[in-house]
Amino acid sequence: MSNRITEQPFCQTRVMCRAVDNLELLLSQPDESVDLIYCDILYGTGRNFGDYQDLKPIRSEIENHYIPRLKEMHRVLKPTGSIYLQMSEEILHWVRCIMDDSFGYERFLRQIYWKRTDNKGSSKSKCKTFPNSIDCIVCYSKTDKFTFNVEYSEYSQQRIDEFRHEDEKGKYRWQTLKTYSQNRYNELMENGMIKIPQTSKNPQFKQYLEESKGVILDNNWQDIYYVKYGAMYFSEKPKALIERIIKASSNEGDTVADYYLGSGTTAVVCKELNRNFIGCDINPKAIEITNARLDAVS
Repeated sequence: MSNRITEQPFCQTRVMCRAVDNLELLLSQPDESVDLIYCDILYGTGRNFGDYQDLKPIRSEIENHYIPRLKEMHRVLKPTGSIYLQMSEEILHWVRCIMDDSFGYERFLRQIYWKRTDNKGSSKSKCKTFPNSIDCIVCYSKTDKFTFNVEYSEYSQQRIDEFRHEDEKGKYRWQTLKTYSQNRYNELMENGMIKIPQTSKNPQFKQYLEESKGVILDNNWQDIYYVKYGAMYFSEKPKALIERIIKASSNEGDTVADYYLGSGTTAVVCKELNRNFIGCDINPKAIEITNARLDAVS
């Protein structure tokens, strides 16, 4: 077992990683002690990857593995908590059914599609059907009082080009003011940020590029590039992917858990973002890699 406590500005971050079966760790945890769970779960390929044996794509084997673990994940999750499970399409339908039973169908929040690869390469050209380039990430909450922070992606160049006007404050575009209070209208008018078009009844206001947060993220994620195969660990996921999830569904000082730790990316991101972390992997090599990565985080 490795227990690591590091002092960081404004927050004490506790990072605990164990080489143990995840069900054993879950059974040892107190009720409602975790704010967010993210797991890149077994994909059900049936393959032997050397360091671990994946589950076979058989319904009974999938259910026997996940039903007791998801029951415990529901127990340890706080009422404001959420759980994200990343998986392949092959076992998605089975896991969704188990999640509906464990968390409740009404607690399903969203299914996220992450485009993890491009459709290039010889294996894709030999594919006998549409090649798969996505992972699915399903998200459920414990209750309807879950934590969620709206996230934004940067504007595309096409959107930036829409801000074709410029004054001393910077680039701006004219946007229709559809709903507004009289105070808001008066404020914009006093600052010279209102005009009444001849072709419309609604006024328009200046929207500055620098004041815009960007585009609200939806569930189609195509802007995060995958980690090259074998870079550090077979199933390593990019930091940007996990960082997006942690920022969306937790706050500084919260506790995040990953029960399929792999290369430890979740632990590293938690340390960088001032979150407490607990995680495990049955493979001792995964814990060694995780601890080495944590040591490299200042």
